[in-house]
Amino acid sequence: MKKTSFIIFIAFHCGAVQAQQLTLSNVIDSIEAHHPIVKMYDNEIRSMDEAAKGARSWMPPTVGIGQFMTPYNVSRWKGKEGMEAMGSVMVSVEQMFPQKGKLDAGEAYMKVMSSVEQENKAAGINELVQEAKALYYEWIVLRKRLAVVDENEQMLEFMIKNAEIRYRNGAGKISAYYKAKAALGYTKNMRLMDESGIREKRIRLNALMGRSALTPFEIDTAFAFSDYSAMVFDSGLFYRTRSDMKSLDQQIALTQLKRNIERQNLRPEFGVRLDNMYEFSGQLRYTVMAMARLPFVSWASKMNRAAAESLKWKADALQAQKEMMASEYSGMAYGMRTEYQLLQRQLELYRVDIIPALKNNFRAMQSAYEQNTEELFMLYDAWEKLNMTQLEYCDILAKALKQQTTIDRLIQKR
Repeated sequence: MKKTSFIIFIAFHCGAVQAQQLTLSNVIDSIEAHHPIVKMYDNEIRSMDEAAKGARSWMPPTVGIGQFMTPYNVSRWKGKEGMEAMGSVMVSVEQMFPQKGKLDAGEAYMKVMSSVEQENKAAGINELVQEAKALYYEWIVLRKRLAVVDENEQMLEFMIKNAEIRYRNGAGKISAYYKAKAALGYTKNMRLMDESGIREKRIRLNALMGRSALTPFEIDTAFAFSDYSAMVFDSGLFYRTRSDMKSLDQQIALTQLKRNIERQNLRPEFGVRLDNMYEFSGQLRYTVMAMARLPFVSWASKMNRAAAESLKWKADALQAQKEMMASEYSGMAYGMRTEYQLLQRQLELYRVDIIPALKNNFRAMQSAYEQNTEELFMLYDAWEKLNMTQLEYCDILAKALKQQTTIDRLIQKR
């Protein structure tokens, strides 16, 4: 008895696991947490942040040791009667002191470098999220197509069985019978294709979520259309929402910071040099010198000045690119919204007027056929029109959901 209960528990548990249902929000959360692109960008950002910690480093000191003003005649190193030993050993230390403005400019530049990758990460995740939404919505449409297939199989099986009975009793014609048989075959083929499509969507969604490709799960087929009617698709919207636009902002800021570094490179830097000399005669001498690098002189400043001017024009080019993209996105969004609203109105017509009328027509034909006042081919024609219209509805629904995903991708809506 205990063994039987244990087996029932395991079977129930496995069934529950297989019946796991994920909402679109669950799928998106899983992508944002487990997709490899997240780790890739996080590591790249960490790499840049770690590099930024060394932004305030000084130039290394220069140390030297060697003989100074020492004669080639070795015998004179020790000196002779009446003459002091000649030559010395010198230890030299030199250190340049970086100017504070240059250190500040370099640190500001390196700290902002990772912000570009932050925005690139958000843009990459947005592409994955919108791909997942497209797959999820395609799965929903396939489920609706399968519901139509189920309904069609019942209708066709009714027509086939009824026609067989009537033909055996000599009360019916066989002409539309074979049409119904062929249509049932087409319907079963459609089922195979739609079920295969669902398996493909499941595999691809599992891959996006960073899971085993064959992990079983189902989706929540409930959905709602987004309302974009009150949305103003101006440049401000895209500046606020799109990561690629924010990335351009960060690139412009980086360019300006880099230009500031080039300007700071034109300012002088100071240093000190200390030389200690140990003369062979026993005396100690030293030299202390202050030093200055003068990069602002005309023959040394050309490269820095040219780089600063180049970066100014690069920032202007990035700003123009940003404005061009915003204008392009705005036109695309308004065009997509118009088509999206048209598709929604078409769906409403199909759902409220066309499909209910065709269903009523089929029921009327079915009732008349059962009462022997209509022929099978008339009933078949009513079914065929209903079937084609329901599939058209599914096609329009797929287009509407695809358009919604495209608009969400454009405005970077989660």
